[in-house]
Amino acid sequence: MSEIINNREYRKGKIKEVILELHQGKTVDEVKNKFKEIIKDIAPFELAAIEQELINEGLPIEEVRRLCDVHMEVFKKALEKAPELELPSGHPIHTFKLENRAIEKLVEETKAVAGVFRDESSEDNLLKLREKLNLLWDVEKHYSRKENLLFPFLEKYEITGPSKIMWTHDDEIRSLLKEAKKLAINYSPDIKNKFLEGLELLLKKMLDMITKEEKVLFDTSLKVLTEDEWYHIMQDSAEIGYCLIEPTNEWKPVNLNITDSVNETDTKMSKGYIKFDTGVLTLKEIDLIFNHLPVDITYVDKEGIVKYFSANKDRIFVRARSIIGRKVENCHPPASVDIVEKLVEDLASGKKDWEDFWLHFDGKYVFIRYIAVRDENNEFIGVVEVSQDIKPLQSIKGEKRIAD
Repeated sequence: MSEIINNREYRKGKIKEVILELHQGKTVDEVKNKFKEIIKDIAPFELAAIEQELINEGLPIEEVRRLCDVHMEVFKKALEKAPELELPSGHPIHTFKLENRAIEKLVEETKAVAGVFRDESSEDNLLKLREKLNLLWDVEKHYSRKENLLFPFLEKYEITGPSKIMWTHDDEIRSLLKEAKKLAINYSPDIKNKFLEGLELLLKKMLDMITKEEKVLFDTSLKVLTEDEWYHIMQDSAEIGYCLIEPTNEWKPVNLNITDSVNETDTKMSKGYIKFDTGVLTLKEIDLIFNHLPVDITYVDKEGIVKYFSANKDRIFVRARSIIGRKVENCHPPASVDIVEKLVEDLASGKKDWEDFWLHFDGKYVFIRYIAVRDENNEFIGVVEVSQDIKPLQSIKGEKRIAD
């Protein structure tokens, strides 16, 4: 029997059965009892690979998202037995884990303050809760690094489950945190229960996310990414920022073998010019011009691949070099993917030449325009996204001429 259980294909088929029976409505206890010999020693990478295979075979992604926590519950004991890998200080996963320890500590502190507030809803205790919620918002940096730096490399290896499933759960936590902060600012006694219940759910979801990361995501990532890819992630991490802690060491692989093709091209061609219909520029001049424009620019080709973004110092939205070569649908939260795809379809078909959006974000009033790029034969080439903070422009009145 043990030989059969240890057979890779047999195990994979049985673990698929576990997940599919859950999706058919079986309870956690039912599948645990039926498949206990298979469940007891599943490895984190094995679970992630099988979930990915089921997604590839057509299991609706919404179903996987819906029962993600149930999957974790079924395989919980086996995942807890997985050995902890020793990682050098400064390695991106080492840093993610340090942040998780800080998040856990802050969550426990917040629970304690919430307990005191439940018994004595004084202004002083409310102020303490507001302070904790403001600190918890630092988790945005942790999630942003994971989504913008780690997920793109996983997608290179056709591991799309994390960006399609985990990103949705990240967004759920963001929404719960925003709502908790809003209720804390506008607190009144009649919303006390709503406020505390929402806060309790938020803290539970944050701890659940740590389990998902450390028991499945990180283990899977360490098995597929190369040291050079981890080094790229580490290099880009500081631009997004760290959550509650700062790494004390800069990690560097023992055998670093990175070729920066962009810098190589710049070195080889910096003395040459590129001819345009209206002038000539060097590559360096082009790069500097784009990076000094008072707008953010991102370009996606007709195949939906991100080809370029400007690196001006005051970018509104986070971009990392790892986004280059990524499918645009994977660069947006799962909830907005259908909208993005419809927009691109309208621009590509000629139904629209551009589409505008505007929103309040991080103290700015952001105007975004998606523009269809067409060639001299009116053939669709791609989409350029231009974003600008128009808040300063709204206060402009009268005129200011150069002569003035």
